[in-house]
Amino acid sequence: MATIKDVARLANVGISTASYALNGNGTVSDATRLRILQAAEELNYHPNGMARNLKMKKTHTIGVFISRFGGSFYEEILEGIHESSMKANYELIVCPESETTHKILTQRQVDGAIIFDSKIKSDILVRLAAKHFPIVTLDRVLGVENTYPLMPDNRQGAKEVFAHLYNQGYRKFSYIAGSKDAFDSIERTEAFLGEAKLKNLKVDKYEGDFTEQSGYLLGKTIISTNDLPEAVFCANDQMALGFIRAMKEYNLKAPTDIAVVGFDDIALAKFMDLSTVGVSRKDWGALAAKQLIELIENESPFKSYKIRVKLIERASSGKKD
Repeated sequence: MATIKDVARLANVGISTASYALNGNGTVSDATRLRILQAAEELNYHPNGMARNLKMKKTHTIGVFISRFGGSFYEEILEGIHESSMKANYELIVCPESETTHKILTQRQVDGAIIFDSKIKSDILVRLAAKHFPIVTLDRVLGVENTYPLMPDNRQGAKEVFAHLYNQGYRKFSYIAGSKDAFDSIERTEAFLGEAKLKNLKVDKYEGDFTEQSGYLLGKTIISTNDLPEAVFCANDQMALGFIRAMKEYNLKAPTDIAVVGFDDIALAKFMDLSTVGVSRKDWGALAAKQLIELIENESPFKSYKIRVKLIERASSGKKD
């Protein structure tokens, strides 16, 4: 079993410096602190304080680790998590991806965690998950003990998008995927392309990154080929809105020139009359926190299942002329 001496040796620092960095005390430069944390991770070392915390009373705090604070998508999920936490008299620590995230997770400074940040490596979560430190994932399925996925039914949503467009008369499709390592994007991609294959239809696939800018740039690329698709499905609303922005620069309209559908039903989607797939994000967050707290408090079984989604038909994907 690794000791703090081993960590200090690997990081090439003194034991006191390693201790300061791991416990958040003293004056340690960011570069040195990061080197020490990486050494601790490599050796699978956890401070003694963490082991004591497992035996002592609970902190009555859960950690929520998300990609970023901004945007209604995360705000609504956090609102639901906060609501359930307040009812159970639990505190929240909310962290975007950072060195602080790494410290809180590896030292288990909370009683459990809710993860919605693809930048946090799965192998770290697998190592940390334990009976006394359950981890709920909203962005992936880890398939190991003490980890509990709770995700929307991405595959069903993508299938409904395909059926909707196909029934509207569209046969020439383009698809803009999200980030390659994102579980949501993988599921949506496989389902949409799979439905097209069943109908013997070819889909031109493009790689985005879930940002509006990527949808905009890929939109310009697709449109500039002068071989327009009849319909475009984007793996999230941000990219769909970026695609529509590109269309406007070419004086194209949805659905007259190209039908467009997104996924997530963000607030702006309704304003822009964008067809999309939606799920109640507030309810999603509330359910994740409620089940996690009940698991921590009473060891109540966590029910992992696909949360139902629904296709929301708006003007951007009307019938083909």
